[in-house]
Amino acid sequence: MNEFRGLGGVAGDLPLELRDLPWAPGENFLGLPAEHTDFGRARVAILPVPYEATVSYVPGTRFGPRGLLHASRYLEVYDHALDAEPYAVGIHTLPALELSGAGPKEALDELRDACDTLIGTGKFVIMLGGEHSVSAPPILAHADRLGERPLSVLQLDAHADLRAEYEGTPLSHACVMYRVRQHVNLVPVGIRSVTAEERRLIRDEHIPVIFGHELEGDAWIDRAVAALGPDVYVTIDVDYFDPAIVPSTGTPEPGGGGWYPTLRLLERVFRERNVVGCDVVELAPIPGNVAADFLAAKLVYKLIGFFQAASRAA
Repeated sequence: MNEFRGLGGVAGDLPLELRDLPWAPGENFLGLPAEHTDFGRARVAILPVPYEATVSYVPGTRFGPRGLLHASRYLEVYDHALDAEPYAVGIHTLPALELSGAGPKEALDELRDACDTLIGTGKFVIMLGGEHSVSAPPILAHADRLGERPLSVLQLDAHADLRAEYEGTPLSHACVMYRVRQHVNLVPVGIRSVTAEERRLIRDEHIPVIFGHELEGDAWIDRAVAALGPDVYVTIDVDYFDPAIVPSTGTPEPGGGGWYPTLRLLERVFRERNVVGCDVVELAPIPGNVAADFLAAKLVYKLIGFFQAASRAA
C-alpha cells in the first residue's frame, strides 16, 4: 500500500494544527497530497462520472468510480515494470460529475459540455464510469477537436455495442459505438457477444473486430495496433476482461482478455500512437470482493504510466 493513502483530500488542505487529527483520506486517485494534485500543474485529470440509466442486467456501475478511487489508495506508487513513479506527472481528481436526471439526452449533453471544457485545458483526461454510454461525449469531443484528422477508437469490450437502439432508446450503453462509428474509426477488441444485425454491420462497414476467441498469442496485438490511425482514444469496458478476474460488471461474458497481454497492447499503443484520452467504464463493485476494483485502479495507473513514458519519449 502506498505512503500517500492517508494524506490526500481534506486533511492536506487544513491548517497545520488540524492535520494530525484522524481525518478519513480523500477519495482522490491514490490519495495524493495537495502538491501532487494541483490542477494548474497536473498533466492528468481524472473525471468520475457515476452515471447509470440504461444498464440491462446487474446494476451498480454508478458505484464504479467510487470503488476504483477507494482501491487506488492501496496501490504502490512505484511501478517496477516501468521503473517509474507515474504520479509524478501530477494527477488531479475532479469531483464526481452528477449528470442530470432529466433523461439520457440531457445527461449526455451535460457531459459533452464538460468534456469540451476539460479537454480544452490541455489535460490528459481519464474518465471513470458509470455505464458505457458515457464514452460517446468524450470520443466525439476529441473527434471534433481533431477536425479533418481521423480519430481511431480502441474499444476493449465483450460486446460490440453496435445496436441502433436497445430497450427503446438509441442512447443505451448497448448503442454507444453505433452512435460514434460515423465519426471515428473503430477497432473493437475482445468482442464475444454480438447480434446478427451487429455482425452484418461489422461486415458491411469493414470494422476490424478482434473477437474474444482470437486473443491467443500476441498476433492479435499486432493486428490491433496496425488497424489504428495516428490519433487514438482508448475506451475500456471492464467486461472485456475474463470474468474470472473481473466478475464485478453488469453484463459479464465467458472468456475475454488477460492482464498481461492487455498491458502489452496498451503499452504499444501509447508508444506507437498519439493517445488523446481514455476511459474505464462498467465497473460494478461487489461488496466484499475488491479484486476487480483493485484491478481497475491499477489499470488506470498503468494508463498514466504509459502516458508518462510516451511523454518522455516525445
